[in-house]
Amino acid sequence: MSQVVDIPWWQLALFLSVLVVPLYINHRFKLGLGLEGGMAVGRMLLQLTLVGLYLNTLFALDSLWLNLGWVLLMVVVGAHSITGKSQMPPKRVMLPVAIGLVLVVVPLLGLMLIALIRPEPVLGARYLIPLAGMLLGNSLGANVIALQRLGASFKERAGEYEGALALGAKPTIAAADFVRESLAAAQGPILATTATTGLVTLPGMMTGQILGGADPIVAIKYQMVIMVAVLVMTSVSAAVTLSLALPRLVTDTGRVNLCS
Repeated sequence: MSQVVDIPWWQLALFLSVLVVPLYINHRFKLGLGLEGGMAVGRMLLQLTLVGLYLNTLFALDSLWLNLGWVLLMVVVGAHSITGKSQMPPKRVMLPVAIGLVLVVVPLLGLMLIALIRPEPVLGARYLIPLAGMLLGNSLGANVIALQRLGASFKERAGEYEGALALGAKPTIAAADFVRESLAAAQGPILATTATTGLVTLPGMMTGQILGGADPIVAIKYQMVIMVAVLVMTSVSAAVTLSLALPRLVTDTGRVNLCS
């Protein structure tokens, strides 16, 4: 198979000129998103450049503790992002979210690296970091949806919740339907993606491997592993997050704490 084709920086800079199209649409329809869009693209370019330089160093050093430290940082940043976007009180859901991510990503990475892929070294940065990033990154949206839906249910269906409490139900039992519906909503997008992968979408990992010169069948095998792992990661992490967060969001008397 051919080797990966590099893209010169000057050609990449020219390609960025296609951004004038969404800029024109923003101007034409007066969306008011020019500054936000420009900042988003600028942050993306800066962050990817810095991460690329850092990963070059990380891959060169290939230190076990440095690799594990980077994964831990990814978990912390991911948990912080989920907490912020869900608009839940950080002191109540930050820890449940972090625990939910760790409890799933650690065994999944162990299974993938130790029992399935078995690279040398097993916890080398070239495999550990990208796999952890894909699992954590794909689980962010599911956890945000789960927490947002839970919070919305408490606000929109307060009468139903309070009625169950009045009949003697414990707070966690009174909110059981809210949790069930939140988990179902969180899993909807990943189930839709899983069902259409290969027909509607060609996932990034598989495409990247093919562009890098890998045999398409080998790339497909890796993508199958990733899709199954992401499905498990999103569903289980959201379930753990809600299970741990719910007792911290409601008191023993049934009072709901969504603002503090």
